[in-house]
Amino acid sequence: MTLWGWIVLACVAAWALKFAGYLVPVRWMESPRMSRVAGTLTIGLLASLTTMNALSAGQGLAFDARIGALLVAAVALALRAPFLLVVVLGAVAAALIRLF
Repeated sequence: MTLWGWIVLACVAAWALKFAGYLVPVRWMESPRMSRVAGTLTIGLLASLTTMNALSAGQGLAFDARIGALLVAAVALALRAPFLLVVVLGAVAAALIRLF
């Protein structure tokens, strides 16, 4: 199969999965258990994406300024800093680590 064939197949599969969501009964989606599951999956996905972006470089692992920035941002979050301040502190930490 060509690359375009795989792309079309992936598009059809994504559309079918999205369409299948409309077939789920509404009462299933309104239950408190489903709300907890959806929230937990969202947190897990965000954590995995953050980890992959912080530690990956191509096919290997990277230990660079991103790890320091992530640690500073985590400390700022633990101290309940506003989100904008967390982002700025992480960026400043990455810049300072790269400077040295």
